Amino acid sequence: MEDSWATLGVDLHLETGGDATRSGVRKGLTDALREAVRGGRLAPGTRLPSSRSLAVDLGIARNTVADAYADLVAEGWLTARQGSGTRVAERAVPRPAEPAPHRRAAGSPTYDLMPGTPDLSSFPRAAWLKAARRAMATAPNDALGYGDPRGRIELRTALAGYLSRARGVHTDPDRIVICAGFAQGLRVLGGVLRARGLREVTVESYGLDVHWNLLHRAGLRTRPLPYDELGTSTAELGAGSAKVALLTPAHQFPTGDPLHPDRRAAAVDWARRAGGLILEDDYDGEFRYDRQPVGALQGLDPDRVVYLGTASKSLAPGLRLGWMVLPAPIAAEVVEAKGGAEWACGALDQLTLAEFITSGAYDRHVRGARLRYRRRRDQLVAALAARAPEVRATGIAAGLHAVLELPPGTERAVVQAASWQRLAVQGLASFRHPAASLPERDALVVGYGTPADHGWAAALDALCRALP
Repeated sequence: MEDSWATLGVDLHLETGGDATRSGVRKGLTDALREAVRGGRLAPGTRLPSSRSLAVDLGIARNTVADAYADLVAEGWLTARQGSGTRVAERAVPRPAEPAPHRRAAGSPTYDLMPGTPDLSSFPRAAWLKAARRAMATAPNDALGYGDPRGRIELRTALAGYLSRARGVHTDPDRIVICAGFAQGLRVLGGVLRARGLREVTVESYGLDVHWNLLHRAGLRTRPLPYDELGTSTAELGAGSAKVALLTPAHQFPTGDPLHPDRRAAAVDWARRAGGLILEDDYDGEFRYDRQPVGALQGLDPDRVVYLGTASKSLAPGLRLGWMVLPAPIAAEVVEAKGGAEWACGALDQLTLAEFITSGAYDRHVRGARLRYRRRRDQLVAALAARAPEVRATGIAAGLHAVLELPPGTERAVVQAASWQRLAVQGLASFRHPAASLPERDALVVGYGTPADHGWAAALDALCRALP
């Protein structure tokens, strides 16, 4: 007999086997029904078809079905009562085996003090959900369409007010373009600059290779600026062919230095004089601890500075929400480039962030996060003073990371010692531009993003054990 299947009114299929003898068919049906009950596909109390109906469906003798039912009644899998038919017994169905608990891969770090990620356990879930509900309740129908490549007007309007108040940015909603984080914004800008005929961008000597690589993929070379005891030097902005500079003026990543006031002014003067453009990365502009906030460079000349901000540090990188504040001369080109191939921004998250900002929830969250990170900064400094007094923390007046200055020639050994402590850290050398001419400087870049309930104190302990 060929394999047969029957549907029992609950979209359950039974394979009765391929033995065509009566005993083989009976055994196949019995086994199929037993397995359906054991596996939970037939729940306790489920009523089975009559033996006549099932026999017709399967094309087998009614007695064969009746015998299979009787076998399973005798075993306790089924019950049969006059007037109520045959049902799956009210008994405990064995639960599927639980998956083995996740085990950390051998050699992978237990603790993480890598820079660049906020404490994701502090994401304001309840407040965000409340904002999402309000945003959805009031969203117009067209919010679910393709919309404006600049992003939702609600978010652009909210950001125009917030950035003016909190970061000293001068703009209006029409000059703001929402993007899927800083990386997308830089990718779009790189394409626009290349289309304008530019070939080179000046960058800082320390930074993220992912950003340099994005510019390289757009066909742009990167030339590093000098770095000295005052931080990034702007004296060579006019050297070479570069008419664009990528800077982190408020809080240089990863060194933690703000751009010196004289050099801020010099950078803007260069852009005006040379017809240049500054790309300002304000990646963690909200987090200042021991000084007044350093306002955005864009406020000095909105026509020569592209301001790029993001929710990746203040909220979470997984939201993929960032923004560009554009000078008028390139705004239309950026919108056209983004609308052509770089949409990738969810309208619902944009509406939620707009509500989150206008309701005041964003400000409250940032104030709370600022207190948490300042407390962690203080704990780090105290731990170093007690257990590694020769190691000095710098760049700690702002941001989500600190730079720990190490004795000369020890950076690689300390990173290795940290790995033996199952601690992930990053050396300063990994952020150095390959073409930069810099004096030797050994340091660790330590982030504050480890969740408190996942070992912040233990991570600090492991760090101190790894330090010289």
